[in-house]
Amino acid sequence: MIEQKVLFREEQIAAYARASGDMNPIHLDAKFAQSVGLPGLIAHGMLQMSMAAIVAAKAAGGAKRLRKLSVRFAGMVEPGDTVTFTADEVAEGKLQIKAVNQHGDVIISKGAAEFVTGRGA
Repeated sequence: MIEQKVLFREEQIAAYARASGDMNPIHLDAKFAQSVGLPGLIAHGMLQMSMAAIVAAKAAGGAKRLRKLSVRFAGMVEPGDTVTFTADEVAEGKLQIKAVNQHGDVIISKGAAEFVTGRGA
C-alpha cells in the first residue's frame, strides 16, 4: 500500500484555480462560499484527484504505467484539512484508491486505477 498525507492550504487552492482556469468563487472567496451554503471555501475536486493520481502512479511503479483512474468525490476538503490518500493493489494491474481527512471522513470513495504490469509500459 502506498500512502501520502497532504495538507491543503488556501494558497495551494488559489494556485490550482489560476493554473486550471477554474476561478469559481467557492474555491477562492470564503464569504461567497458561505453565502451558497458551504462551510467556507473548498478545494477543487480535480486538485484532490491529482493527488490521488500521484499516489496511484507511485503504486503502479510510475505514471507511464497508469491506464485508467476514476474516483467518486464523497466529501469536501477545506483549507487546513490533512487528507490521507492511499492506493492498494487489489488484483494484478488494479488499485483501490481512497482518501480520508484528519477526522476520518471519506473524501474520495469508489476510487480505482488500472495499470500495465510487467514490461508493458
